[in-house]
Amino acid sequence: MSAVIRLDLLLHETLCSPYHDLVTRPTGAAIRASVLRALRDAPGVDAALDFSAVRVMDFSCADEVVAKLLAADDLPVARVVLRGVSEDHAHAIEHALNCHGLAVVAVVTNSMRPRLLGSVSDDGHAVFDALIAFGRSLAMPIADSLSWPATRAQDALQILARQRCVLAYPDATYELGAVA
Repeated sequence: MSAVIRLDLLLHETLCSPYHDLVTRPTGAAIRASVLRALRDAPGVDAALDFSAVRVMDFSCADEVVAKLLAADDLPVARVVLRGVSEDHAHAIEHALNCHGLAVVAVVTNSMRPRLLGSVSDDGHAVFDALIAFGRSLAMPIADSLSWPATRAQDALQILARQRCVLAYPDATYELGAVA
């Protein structure tokens, strides 16, 4: 990870609020703008949005902070990962991402295992889970582990790479990369 952005601190700096809640669309828009500024100030390949101290997040903030951030044309990082996400956060984020046809990797606090949130096919979920076990891999070993044709695994991996959920390398390998 090149940048870790604690949303609770950004909330305090941006809105001078003592609260740890991300609610209302204007709050979400202000936080998204601050996240974009922070990412431009600390450019790199990956960034993590840390939700661990955020108590409540409603759908409108999930839409503004996560979905619209991922959809931004000028996103200065290749990938955004969410960490410290509660089940309630995950529910709101997943709903917002599904509305936009987007996906993201998140580490949900009750499992500490990365998972996909948003618009992901069953094949995408299956190859993602296999990639967690493999680390960095070509499509063929993943296909073999799932008893699939290689093209099916390759197609699912390429879609996840386009969604910025896995990293694709020139040597035709794929990797989840750093998520914590």
